[in-house]
Amino acid sequence: MPLYHYKALNTRGEVLDGQMEAASDVEVVARLQEQGHLPVEARLATEGGGGGSLKSLFQAKPFAGERLVQFTQQLATLLGAGQPLDRALSILLELPEDEKARRTIADVRDAVRGGAPLSAALERQHGTFSRLYINMVRAGEAGGSLHETLQRLADYLERSSALRGRVINAMIYPAILVVVVGFALLFLMGFVVPQFAQMYESLDVTLPWFTRIVLGVGMGVRDWWLLLVLAPAALLWWFDRKRRDPVFRDRFDAWILQRKLVGPLIARLETARLARTLGTLLKNGVPLLAALGIARNVLGNRALATDVDQAAEDVKNGHGLSVSLAKGKRFPRLALQMVQVGEESGAMDTMLLKAADTFEQETAQAMDRMLAALVPVVTLVLAAVVAVVIIAVLVPLYDLAGAIS
Repeated sequence: MPLYHYKALNTRGEVLDGQMEAASDVEVVARLQEQGHLPVEARLATEGGGGGSLKSLFQAKPFAGERLVQFTQQLATLLGAGQPLDRALSILLELPEDEKARRTIADVRDAVRGGAPLSAALERQHGTFSRLYINMVRAGEAGGSLHETLQRLADYLERSSALRGRVINAMIYPAILVVVVGFALLFLMGFVVPQFAQMYESLDVTLPWFTRIVLGVGMGVRDWWLLLVLAPAALLWWFDRKRRDPVFRDRFDAWILQRKLVGPLIARLETARLARTLGTLLKNGVPLLAALGIARNVLGNRALATDVDQAAEDVKNGHGLSVSLAKGKRFPRLALQMVQVGEESGAMDTMLLKAADTFEQETAQAMDRMLAALVPVVTLVLAAVVAVVIIAVLVPLYDLAGAIS
C-alpha cells in the first residue's frame, strides 16, 4: 500500500505530523477520525518532500536509531522487573530531553491507561514506530511475553542499526577521498596548467601533441570549472527526483543487481536485512505470510522487494518459501539453501537468523576488501594524472633549455 504523510490535531490541540500506510487519503482521514484526531492534511509521502526525497534525511524523528533501541531496552527491563505497563511508561516519560519524544510517550501512556493495548497505542503514533515494531509488540501481547518480545526487538534494532552504521561508515571515507581528489584535480587542471599555457604562448614555441592536449584540457577546465562543479550536483538532483518514479526505480534496482562488483554486495546486504527481520518476526509468533508482508518493507532494493511479494503469493498457494524466492534468481544461493533446511527441519526462524549472521559477516568482509582496494586505486589514478600533467608541461621546458645551451 502507498505511504501517506498526514497532519492532524489531537484532543489537546497538538499537531501530529506522521506517516501512514493506507489505500487512499480517504482511508487516512477516516482512521485519524476514528482515533479522535482532527485531520488537517493527507497526501502521498512522495509529494512535496515526502519520505523518498533528500529532505527527509534531515527531518528529526522523536524515536529513531539509538534512541529507539534505548527506549525498547528500558521498557523491556522495567516490564521484566514486574512494573505495570503504565508505570513503566511514566518512568520512561522523564528520561528523554526531546519534547517530541516526551509527547509521544505521554500519548502512548494515556492510550494504555484508557484501556488500549500497547500495540494499538504505538500504532496511533503513525510514522514513529514501524509496522515491524508494532506487529512484534502485538505478537508479544498475544503470547503473554511482552517483555521478552521487547528484549528480542531491542536486540534486532541494535543489530540492524549496527549493520546500517557499518555501511555508512564504510562509505564515508571513499566519498571524502573521491571529493578531495576531484577538487585537487580541478585545481591542478584549472589553475596550474593554464599558467604554463600562457607562458608557452608568450614564448611562441612548437609544443608536442600530448602537451597541447593537456594544456587544452586545462584551459577548458579554467573556462568551464563552474559547470564541472554544478553538473554533479544537478545529476544528483535529477536522480533524486527520478528515483521516485516506480518504473524507473524498479529498472534501476534490477540493473544495479546485475553489476559484477556492486550487485552481489547489495544482494548480500539486503538478504541479511530480510533474514534478520523475517527470523525475528517468526520467532515472536508472527505468521509467515504476515511476516513476509512486513519484512519486505525493510528492503531498499525494489527488485528484491518484488521477488518477496511474488514469493508471498506462492507461499499463499502452498509452495515453499525457498522455492518461491528462488524463482526471481536474485537472492544468494546459500541463503535459499539455508531457508530450505529451515523448512525441512521446522526451525526456519533459527536458520533465518543464522543466515542473517552469515551474510552480515560476508557484507562486512566485502566492504572492508572494497575499501582496502579503493584507496590505493584512487591514489594511483591521482598519481598517474599528476605524472602525465607534469611530464606534459615540463618536457617543452627541457627542450627549450637544451636548445639554449
